[in-house]
Formats: sequence, C-alpha cells, structure tokens
Amino acid sequence: MNEEIIIAGFGGQGVLSMGKILAYSGVMQDMEVSWMPSYGPEMRGGTANVTVILSDSRISSPILKMYDTAIILNQQSMDKFEKYLKPGGLLLYDGNGITRHPERKDINVFRVDAAEEASKMQSSKTFNMIVLGAYLKIRPIVSMENVMNGLKKSLPERHHHMLPLNKAAIERGLEIVQEVQVVG
Repeated sequence: MNEEIIIAGFGGQGVLSMGKILAYSGVMQDMEVSWMPSYGPEMRGGTANVTVILSDSRISSPILKMYDTAIILNQQSMDKFEKYLKPGGLLLYDGNGITRHPERKDINVFRVDAAEEASKMQSSKTFNMIVLGAYLKIRPIVSMENVMNGLKKSLPERHHHMLPLNKAAIERGLEIVQEVQVVG
C-alpha cells in the first residue's frame, strides 16, 4: 500500500493540521510516513498545501509530481492540482466557493459540503475534521482509533476538551460525503 496525498486550500482551513493528523495516524499504524507542508507568508487567507505519503514500504522521496488523492478546499487549489492526479485517482472537494467543478472523467470525484456542515455544528474549527472523515470513508487507510490518537497528539493539551467535538465532526464527514458523476 502506498498512498500519495495532496491537501490544498487557504491558510486557516486546517490544511496542515489535517495532514499532520493523517501522518501521526500512519505512524501509529507502523506505516512509513512523509509530511511536507508548503504555505505562503500569510497566516490566514494565503495558500497552503501539504503532501502526505503513507506507505507499507520505505518512501524514497517526499517530492511528488502526481498524486493518488487530492483533497481540494478552494478554487485556486482545484485549478492547480486537478491535473496532477493519477488516472484512477481520488479527488475529494468541499463545494464552498468552487466555481469550476472537476472536469476529468478518468478520476473518482467526491464532494463533501464541510463548510456548510461545520456551520450547522456551530463550530468552524470542525471543518477540516469533517473533510478528514469524508476521506476516511472513501479510503479507510488508518483506523479511527489511530486518527483520534493522532488528533490528541497534534492538539495542544489545553484543547483536548474539543476531542469529542472533533470525533463527531469526523463521523459526520463519514456520513455526508457523496460521489459526483462528472458530465460533459
């Protein structure tokens, strides 16, 4: 098993922390892991992406040109990364703010309306966990137990009271993700 993932969006959407939680989860399952963030100098609103590789065997390089999975959280990321998905790959996106939906027919496309759902949960901070839950529904490569352990490890202890809310957000993402048929 080798899963090469790009998670991309704006700063402030939890892109890097989602990648870190996936990476910690992989480590806890004795996988080989690479986590490589990339972000602009802005704290919020700038572009941010992270490459995560989870593998059963050694990872030769964290630098990727093509991905198995793209988790896309804004239009700029859709425009930039859709073309770098391997044929047969997975594109998961949040529909909020997307004006040009995925166009490729040689990939599997899923949508999760995580921003809308986070608003319903009255906690914008759960956005990335809803997206993570949607991803894990499609590709359950790490267990929920390890995701929660990864979340606990990546959250400062003063935020551990939010673990139940984050778990609920992950579970909600599992429920609301939908496959999209690309037409055209």
